[in-house]
Amino acid sequence: MIQPVNSGRSLLDEIEQAECPTPMIWWLGQSGFAIKHRERIVYVDPYLSESLTKKYKDTNKPHIRMTECPLNPAEITHADLIFCSHKHSDHLDPGTIPAMMAASPKASLFVPRSLVDHTANMGAPRDRTFGTDAGARVQGFVHVIPAAHERLDYSVETGYPYVGFVIRLGNVTVYHSGDCVPYPELVDHLRPFDITVALLPINGTDPKRGVTGNFNIEEAVQLAEDIGAEWIVPTHYDMFTFNTVDVNDFLKHMDSRRLRTRHKVMQCGEGWRIPTD
Repeated sequence: MIQPVNSGRSLLDEIEQAECPTPMIWWLGQSGFAIKHRERIVYVDPYLSESLTKKYKDTNKPHIRMTECPLNPAEITHADLIFCSHKHSDHLDPGTIPAMMAASPKASLFVPRSLVDHTANMGAPRDRTFGTDAGARVQGFVHVIPAAHERLDYSVETGYPYVGFVIRLGNVTVYHSGDCVPYPELVDHLRPFDITVALLPINGTDPKRGVTGNFNIEEAVQLAEDIGAEWIVPTHYDMFTFNTVDVNDFLKHMDSRRLRTRHKVMQCGEGWRIPTD
């Protein structure tokens, strides 16, 4: 089992006490991040439970956890905003979200608008759960972008079921893609935002896994280059044994090319102050 470099009360204290005139991010495993700028603390796609391991135990698709969970969601009392990109439980987790919302009574939760009832049925308070959709601007600083997982699956009635988030934090802009594969309009959606850091999955698409796919390593790196991102941070690996890739392959790919985009490979529980020079 991979151990987080920081976890539990120590990690919570680090997040709460960090002085963040410029933004910091902490990787929580899979696609989960805590992001802090000044006094505001934002969580995106936190998966902080064993819900999928329990759900798929004794099935033909066991979700065997590779990295120990860094936080107990019931101990996160400081969340201001929580964003979940789509319905899959490693992004909108019934074992995480209701506990976080109960522990953080001032937190607001944002999900694709088709999932408000689903999220309320999970136990999240309906009066603090808000539906959003591609093209929306949330709280004045978060822009919602369509994601294709593996298709856009847009409908007039329900909007986009999968989304990503462009988060503007002073002079830094973070793009969290959620689960996504390339689609024709994606670069044009993102290029105007001058992305500083792109948080992108690298586990790819393999029909043998029986789950919906993501960018592979080459696609994630190419997207970061195409949108002019200053940094790429790989995500969505080292969580479940059946659905991961070796991050060393990402490093080899980056090292074999002369790219404008720099890279940061984070360890679970690690905090990183985003460079601003």
